[in-house]
Order: sequence, then C-alpha cells, then structure tokens
Amino acid sequence: MADSDRRASGLFRTKSIEQSIADTDEPGKRLRRDLTTWDLIVFGVAVVIGAGIFTLTAQTAGNVAGPSVSLAFVIAAVACGLAALCYAEFASTVPVAGSAYTYSYATFGEFAAWIIGWDLVLEFTLAASVVAKGWSLYLADFLDDAVSPTVMIGSVEFDWGAVAIVALITGLLVTGTKLSSRVSLVITTIKVAVVLLVVVVGAFYIDTDNYSPYIPPSESSDTGSGIHQSLLSLVTGAGGSTFGWYGLLAAASLVFFAFLGFDVVATTAEETKNPQKALPRGILGSLVIVTVLYVAVTVVLSGMVDYRELSGEGATLATAFGIHGLDWASTVISFGALLGLTTVVMVLLLGQSRVLFAMSRDGLVPRGLSTTGRHGTPVRITLIVGVVVAALSGLLPMFTLAEMVNIGTLFAFVLVSIGVVVLRKKRPDLPRGFRVPFVPWIPILAVIACLWLMVNLSVETWLRFVGWMVIGIFVYFFYSRRNSVLGKRSAGVGERDSTTSGDSDAAGAGSSSSTD
Repeated sequence: MADSDRRASGLFRTKSIEQSIADTDEPGKRLRRDLTTWDLIVFGVAVVIGAGIFTLTAQTAGNVAGPSVSLAFVIAAVACGLAALCYAEFASTVPVAGSAYTYSYATFGEFAAWIIGWDLVLEFTLAASVVAKGWSLYLADFLDDAVSPTVMIGSVEFDWGAVAIVALITGLLVTGTKLSSRVSLVITTIKVAVVLLVVVVGAFYIDTDNYSPYIPPSESSDTGSGIHQSLLSLVTGAGGSTFGWYGLLAAASLVFFAFLGFDVVATTAEETKNPQKALPRGILGSLVIVTVLYVAVTVVLSGMVDYRELSGEGATLATAFGIHGLDWASTVISFGALLGLTTVVMVLLLGQSRVLFAMSRDGLVPRGLSTTGRHGTPVRITLIVGVVVAALSGLLPMFTLAEMVNIGTLFAFVLVSIGVVVLRKKRPDLPRGFRVPFVPWIPILAVIACLWLMVNLSVETWLRFVGWMVIGIFVYFFYSRRNSVLGKRSAGVGERDSTTSGDSDAAGAGSSSSTD
C-alpha cells in the first residue's frame, strides 16, 4: 500500500472490542472495580439534579417558554431516553472507560473517536467550570452576602469560591471512586429531599390561571435575533425564538443542559462490578428518576407564579417561594442547590478524567498521563483536569458558553446512536448485557431527536463549536495520529511501555483486528 493510501486508511482503523477490554488489564494503568448498580444510579442522579432544576427551570420559564417549560423538559427527556437506550447497549457490550469515545473507536475508527473525545473534553471541562461558578454564586446567596466568594486581584475578578470547590472535589476523586460515590449518596439524598419539599409545599400555592396561556404568543427580543437566534429560526426566517412554538423548541434545547450527566455513568464502566447488568440499570434508572422530578418541579413552579415574574437572569426556584413570602423555603432551596451543585462538579470531573484516561492509554494524548495511583485512580489526569477547571471557573465568566455544552453532548449522542446499528451489523456475535429494542428504528429516532435539538441551538453556539472542532483536527494530525498506539501496532511497531508484559501478544491482537 502506498504511503498516502496508508495515511488515509489510518483515519478509519478501528480498535477491536477484545483489544479495548484487554487494555484494561495493562499493569500500572488499571482502574479499580468498586461500583455497583446503586452507585451508578447515585452518580447519575447526583450529576443531573443540580443547576438545571434549581436555576434553569425558572429562567427558561420566564424568558423563553412560559408555562410550557414542562413540555420542553418532556421533549428533552424523550431525546435523552432514546439516546440512553443506545448508551446502555454500548456500555454493557464495551465495559471500558471513555464512554462515547471508546464506542466510536470500535465502530467508526480512530479519527471519529478523536473527534468525539475532543468534543467530550469540551463538554465536561466547560460544564464543570460553569457549575463551579454557579456553586460560588449560591454560596454567596446562602451566606446572605456576608462573605463574598470573589475578590479583585488588580483588574481581574478572582472567584475563590469556585476554585475552592473544584480543589476539594479533585482531592476527593484522587482518593478513590468508591469514596466519591459514598459522599455523593449522602449529598444526593439531601438534595432530592429538598426537591420533594419544593413539589409538596409548592403544590399548595398553585393557581391554575398561571398555566394560561400554556404556550405564550411569540415576542420579539434582541436576545433572539441575529447569531443569537436558533439555527432553525434563522434558516426558516422565523426571526426571534422567544416564546411561541419556536420558543418552546428553543427551550427544549436549553433545558437539555439539565439532563447533562446521565452519559457520565457510562464513563465509569471500567470501575463497575458486573458492568453488563449494572451499567444499563444505572443509566436508565437515573434518567427515569430525574425526569419525574423535573416534570413535577416545572409543573409546580409554573403554577405558583405568573411566568413573567420569573423573567431576567436572577430567577431561581427560590424566587417563586420568595414571592409567596416563604423565606424559610427559599433558604432551604438555596442550601439544597449548594449541595446539588457540589455533586454535579464531582461527577463531571470524574467523567472528564475517565475520557482523557482512555485517550491517553490509546496514545492520542500523552500516555504517561494514564498511570494510576495506589487508589486505582488516574491521579495525574485528575489533578490536571482539576487545575484547568479551577482556572477557568476562577477567572472567566462561563455562563454565556453553557449552550456549547449542549451541542457537544448532542453530537456525542448522535454518534453513539448510529454506532449501535453499525456494531450490530459488524459484530452480531458480541455478548450484549442489554439490547436496544426495535433496532434500527429506536437509534434512528434518537438521531432525529438529537439533531432536532441541535438545530434549535443558537447560530453563535454552532460557530464556536465548529471552531473548537477545527482546533481538534489540527491537534490530531500534528500529534495524535503519529503517537496512536493502535497505529503503531498496525505498522508492526507493537508500541507499549518497555516495562509492560505481554507486549508482543497485545500488538499482534491489535494488528489483526484493526482495519487498515
């Protein structure tokens, strides 16, 4: 084969499922299997019940969708549910760290895997930074501004509150995933109790008149025009996307951020006992729980107050209770939000470090980073991720970039859904602990639903996303492709650390199972 042909085909070389699983036993790069089904459900609920339910619900109702915010959550939940089925099949078939990155490597090839891995780096890093910033703001509210979590250093505003929570969580993750799960369980129990309090107490203050009009008439808005409007409204010439049907669709794309995290459960596959059964149960179980809670909260919230009273950037669940003079409830909600955001930061940092761990073990980022410590965790990667997230959340205003998290997640969902169909055809012999029903129709519906939400994100978000992907392509061709472990195996180099046993066997297995 000519060199040019070999380089082109190398983009599509796939890493076999067997090789991916075999790599999990590489000495010095093993993760400890400690997690059960219950641990995974806790992680899923812990990361999803956070910024979305405590802040996004009120702001989306007041500024974008009105009372129909509850329907927006249902639309987003359907898209997530379809994608969750696909994640469950992949996770039970390929119980390896890396989530969508690992799945793409086995189905579409190395270049697609790199793109999705690069996408997940953006998703988790940015999401963790945004949530850490939100944690700091809630800290100020809870302390009634007695102590400010921000200080001025010269002309730069430094958010020490955000940095402090990231540093604390990073240290916790380094000490072990099981300990992190136990901490999440305690905190998650408290914040779910707070959410139930919101539903029960708020139900007594519902005024059914507040549900009308359920879908408010469309309104013109500066925030819904130009590159700030959704891609769909730009293409169709509908103009702004505030309220009305376009507002409802835009709201579904926005509140999708509230569901961010159930896919993080899949990144813990390599640390799960009996992953074939535990992973599907953890993914689907956590999604069902949070969907019920979200819909209940949005119905109560939009019934308590007129949606116009929730307009502006400062509206939260506590705002609705404050309007009714329930100050004690506002304090409890603020406390619940503080705890909720703590576990969100924890699980997002966990997911980010596991994706980078998988990419490092494959050589697409420096392999030295994938070394695990005595607690069976990727210490170096966890510390690096913690430092980067702390810097971003401490120094930069991140809220305007929240939509980029959504587009990155939806892009990953699309590839995973397509990948289920591809892997069914390529490897029908693989044992699957969970099988998506009605293939290929369920994956096709998942792709359509996710693409629909993507086109309802703003043009500005699409431009930023494309820019990030262009940077990723340069990184791949100038570094990752040349240092790929699979690429070196395919070329007969059999690259491994010199201290690793069984190198020749692994290299041979990788070479014979790769598409070159």
